[in-house]
Amino acid sequence: MIRLGSSDLTVHPLCLGGNVFGWTADEATSFEILDAYAAAGGNFIDTADAYSHWIPGNSGGESETILGNWMTSRGNRDSIVIATKVSSLPTRAGLAPANIEAALDDSLRRLQTDRVDLYYAHYDDLETPQADTLGAFDAAIKQGKVRYIAASNYTAERLQSALDVSASEGFGSYIALQHHYNLVHRAEYEGALRDVVQANGLVSLPYYSLASGFLTGKYREGTEVESARIKNASKYLDERGLGVLAVLDRVAAAHGVSVTAVSLAWLAAQPTVATPIASARVVGQLPELLQMAGLTLSGDEIAELSAASA
Repeated sequence: MIRLGSSDLTVHPLCLGGNVFGWTADEATSFEILDAYAAAGGNFIDTADAYSHWIPGNSGGESETILGNWMTSRGNRDSIVIATKVSSLPTRAGLAPANIEAALDDSLRRLQTDRVDLYYAHYDDLETPQADTLGAFDAAIKQGKVRYIAASNYTAERLQSALDVSASEGFGSYIALQHHYNLVHRAEYEGALRDVVQANGLVSLPYYSLASGFLTGKYREGTEVESARIKNASKYLDERGLGVLAVLDRVAAAHGVSVTAVSLAWLAAQPTVATPIASARVVGQLPELLQMAGLTLSGDEIAELSAASA
């Protein structure tokens, strides 16, 4: 288990992404995935109020609803660390105080719980003063509805500004950043953004940890894969991407694990990273994800992977 930054939250090395629940995984399948994850010692689940409003017939909150039903049916809420988010559901958009209050109550109702362990600003809101947003988050912490707050998809400048506002106003402060980062998508994070996270003692929780499935090794030239993500994954099938896969194959073979596990282990070994976020749309995908928890790459292996993806 890993302590999440400056918090007292202790979490599994793999954060299970809940974006698929109610989208590519129906409730029954979602329950199977969640049961298997919990049985393997997993306790950290990431969702959002916006998941998955983009699907015809959905209105948002489907993932939270499934997760709430699962926790209630299993009676395990106290052993699960729940992260959810506010600002990107079209009917609860932005980070104005009134919206945060309403969206949080909506999430708590769907999750069938009285508190969220980690509550993210899903996307920044340039129209709302940061002091207003952070004041609303601070009020939620004081009310016991939220334990810790975090940012998602922030720029380095806006993240530092938010941290400064919290410090000057005495508000609760972001303890983590969720962002796009993986072995083949590095430049966006490895620079000013990581510097802010590191300098302020935050931790990072990357999403798209497997590059839309490319870093599972299943998407290769001449291979047909049935997946909603194939278009995004196939864009990495260039000379650099093939070079990364070649190194991943060698390292995976040396450890007797999946390419997926090596990709996640590389990410987990990067400075500031606490736990990568990855999802499984069927229970059969979960074992390869969970292999990363027991995998430690050597310094040479990490360096070789980094050089191939530079």
